[in-house]
Amino acid sequence: MARTAVKRTVDMQIITDWVEPRSRVLDLGCGRGVLLEALTQSKEIQGVGVDLDFDKISACVRRGINAYQGDMAAFMRAFPDGHFDRVICSRTLEEVPNPGEIIAEALRVGKALTVGFVNHAYWKNRLTTFLHGRKPRNEVYTTEWYESHPTNPVSIADFEHFCAHRGLRVVRRTHLRGDWKTPAAVLPNLLAGYALYDLAR
Repeated sequence: MARTAVKRTVDMQIITDWVEPRSRVLDLGCGRGVLLEALTQSKEIQGVGVDLDFDKISACVRRGINAYQGDMAAFMRAFPDGHFDRVICSRTLEEVPNPGEIIAEALRVGKALTVGFVNHAYWKNRLTTFLHGRKPRNEVYTTEWYESHPTNPVSIADFEHFCAHRGLRVVRRTHLRGDWKTPAAVLPNLLAGYALYDLAR
């Protein structure tokens, strides 16, 4: 199995374990609908996705997934408080211009919020930047600077500080090493390559 597929498999399994059966789920930055399709099959959810990319939304439709093309903040404003049981932001917040606003709005329309992100403070990222003065290329950051973003590289320490500052309750968290499957039980801000958080107000 390709490394990208392994990452997606581990990530999806953790998120799937956190999602309640037959719940209403909103996936922000839903991509091609792979996660929503898996949740529909395994948890019988009522899912909807939103993404800016027309081709990705078209792929969702081909999978039979309800998905809308457009701005996620504007999309959420159309829903009342607590409309969804869970909102998911998997590898999304690093790419939006206003992550704090997105989190706040997601916790308004959703009773719970799952956030997943690459840890910018992973030790290999730090070492590459220190030694070579370049954007890291490793199992965490797999592309060149001109092939990808995030615009908002975030570390685990950054995110924990944000949650404390905003008064957000961390219900559970999972930190994975650079192999994307082994738990990082100690020093996660240094040793973890990927992080998943389950948040509530």
